[in-house]
Amino acid sequence: MNSPIRLKGVFIITMVLSLGLTSCNEKESIDTEKEVSKNQKAESVMAKKELSETFKSYWYAGDAEITSYQLQQARYGETRDGKAVLIYVTEPFLPEAQVKADESHPDNVPVLKLNTTKNYLTGIYPYSIMTSSFYPVHDNQHAIKLSFSAQEWCGQVYAQLNNREQFDVMSHSYFESEGDQNLQLEKTILENEIWNKIRIDPASLPVGEFDVIPSLEYIRLAHIKLKAYKANLRLSDVKGISTYEITYPELERSVKINFAIDFPHAIEGWSETAKSGFGANVKSLTSTATKMKTYKTPYWRQNGNKDLALRDSLGL
Repeated sequence: MNSPIRLKGVFIITMVLSLGLTSCNEKESIDTEKEVSKNQKAESVMAKKELSETFKSYWYAGDAEITSYQLQQARYGETRDGKAVLIYVTEPFLPEAQVKADESHPDNVPVLKLNTTKNYLTGIYPYSIMTSSFYPVHDNQHAIKLSFSAQEWCGQVYAQLNNREQFDVMSHSYFESEGDQNLQLEKTILENEIWNKIRIDPASLPVGEFDVIPSLEYIRLAHIKLKAYKANLRLSDVKGISTYEITYPELERSVKINFAIDFPHAIEGWSETAKSGFGANVKSLTSTATKMKTYKTPYWRQNGNKDLALRDSLGL
């Protein structure tokens, strides 16, 4: 006859084994779900859009496309004259280090890079702004990387966003309230990547209400929190020109990008309406950029004094 103590011991051992098996099964289930999620994410990123021969012949001709714009930029409650330049060029990108690849490698990601520069004066002192966005030509994920910097006589600010498990962002500023920041954001539409998507496949532009992370330039110069904001996205066509509009109700800001319906979907100009100025000087102003000239050239080889005259081709 089994004693109560022995029966109790057997019961405890049975329960422990049962709990252990349940725990292992749960862990295996969780690990399986994670692996499935990881695979699904990988499959989503790996789905590539085919590049047309027209696209390849234009963007892989060994040149950059450089377009200059006459800029009317709102700053401190007034509109300033200036110049903007959009430089589009394809290049190989390292997916892990997220920098331009020095050598050819099967893992390299082909991207369409956009460097945007803006230069204007605010009274006695100048503003110099540059934003870079690196977007896969196969249009199969968000921008891999964004970077932004602004310099003026008060100081300089810099921000960089890297597309990893989340959006990893670091931001540096000379303002105490902004200082040095490191944060993670859930992946969503980036205003900065829209300019690349337009040139690759405007038919794939999102339309409707979405969470959108505003441009790094606007975030920093407006001194607002870096995060996603609700936005209404619209696309319209009039006489050969498409207009993509991003409206942020909470920010009382809208951006309109005008581009050619026909390939290569050249950016004809843009406008941005937002509050400008601080304190009693705050008012809603519209900044505009009007296309001047476009020039396709391997500019990185044209860095001698003899090449200075080429700036005349861009009206700069």
